[in-house]
Amino acid sequence: MNIDNINALIKPELEALHLRMKREMRSDVALLNLITDYLLKSKGKQMRPMLVFLSAKICGNTTDATIVAATMIELLHTATLVHDDVVDEADTRRGLLSINAKWKNKAAVLLGDFMLSRGLLISLESNQYELLQIMSNAVKEMSEGELLQIDKAMKLDIDEDVYYDIISKKTASLIKTACLAGCHSVSDDKNMQEKMAEIGYNIGMAFQIKDDLMDLGKDAIGKPLAIDIKEQKMTLPLIYTLRNVSFIEKTKLIALIRFRNTNKNSIQTIIEAIYNNGGIAYSEKKMYEFANKAKDILSSFEENQYREALMSLIDYTVSRKK
Repeated sequence: MNIDNINALIKPELEALHLRMKREMRSDVALLNLITDYLLKSKGKQMRPMLVFLSAKICGNTTDATIVAATMIELLHTATLVHDDVVDEADTRRGLLSINAKWKNKAAVLLGDFMLSRGLLISLESNQYELLQIMSNAVKEMSEGELLQIDKAMKLDIDEDVYYDIISKKTASLIKTACLAGCHSVSDDKNMQEKMAEIGYNIGMAFQIKDDLMDLGKDAIGKPLAIDIKEQKMTLPLIYTLRNVSFIEKTKLIALIRFRNTNKNSIQTIIEAIYNNGGIAYSEKKMYEFANKAKDILSSFEENQYREALMSLIDYTVSRKK
């Protein structure tokens, strides 16, 4: 199945999500409505809500609680993107002006705060207290992951285990939460919930490694090429490379990352070192290990079209171009 086929399977749920998002983002403040209308027009692939719906379909059938869960996930994810654009001083998002570029940083930060608060309040208004706990834990982990990455970027001392800790928090935690929340919305089976959460965790890990690999590609992927190097982020391809080159070469590369990370020639030197020393191949191997583990666990669920759709979504995660 391709993305269009998967979307067709859960079309009623995606339409219900769109209506719920519009309703939850309405406000008495005209400026806020103007900004949220603009934001809703630039929605992405909505992979996380798709995971909520597919997980619910695999574990039972979608309910209003599933729509609530998907809405919370989408609000939380979008809020983090708006805040990320402020932090990264990004001018565009999905081919359009970012919120901070169009309405300045203050409005963007406040919009992200509004969306985050709405996402958490929905669970209270719907009496979904366990869901609130699940979502709140994801917010905590995402914040910890981002701050851990900032801390380690200052020291450039991330090893592979620390890298996995960072991405499990900053990326995999929300994808894990999407799968868990979908299952939780239709089933009280704790074993089933744990398995679905584990599937989401492994999808999230593969997803982030794929992002790291795309950042080292030679074609535009919707964000500046080698932005991770420019921001001194120690991603898996670079970590592997630094671990497998000579001490002299490692010292040279770290100096380039620390002091010349925005110089085009220096960036090219770093990227060539990653390609020439197996950083790409190793990272792809690890990415497929996580993806295959997710598929192995998923195989234990009853076979149906929704299970196959999630299998296809996992394949898409590691083969996507942007």
